[in-house]
Amino acid sequence: MGVEGKERNRDLDMGAQVISGHMGKTIQRLRKAYNLSLSELAEQSGVAKSIISQIERNETNPTLATIWRLSQALDVSIERVLATSDEEPFIEKSSKADTPILVSDDGKMRLAIVGWIKTIEWLQWYDVQSEPGGELDSDGHQRGSVECLSVLEGEFEVQIGDVTHQAKAGETLRYRCDRRHIVRCVGNMPGRATMVCILKAAVMD
Repeated sequence: MGVEGKERNRDLDMGAQVISGHMGKTIQRLRKAYNLSLSELAEQSGVAKSIISQIERNETNPTLATIWRLSQALDVSIERVLATSDEEPFIEKSSKADTPILVSDDGKMRLAIVGWIKTIEWLQWYDVQSEPGGELDSDGHQRGSVECLSVLEGEFEVQIGDVTHQAKAGETLRYRCDRRHIVRCVGNMPGRATMVCILKAAVMD
């Protein structure tokens, strides 16, 4: 093999490693956004836990079939998984089908993850839509986390311990979410709100 051939193979290997590295970070961010463990993602995707761990650490180059299984389990397109930071446009558009959805245990409240996946570890925001009576019961996030619920339609209430406050359209509730907190859609009308969670916002006494 000539020098040019060796250099080309080296460039191809470096390019593959870069793409694989970005892909691993993307998969890890999406998995954390869904609050999935490696074992849970492995069960949902059919990809071995050890393989997913290696992908996230950029220790292996997965096959297209493996990437497809992971993208299906994480509800995103293969293009989104493979995109690298250098290739992403400054203005990024996400389709409805590309937006992960979380559903409350009672099935009445849906949270579309509209925040940027790259900020998921410190800033998260959601489009919240709920049927009347919908309830989202959440465990506490890490200490110092703050959540902001801006009501667009209907009426919501937030309960933390024995304290409960309500907000109507045009109003915002801000509260520490590093302890168990419950968000409810109250009244007889469906509700819609924007929820922003700032992790590690401050140590609040």
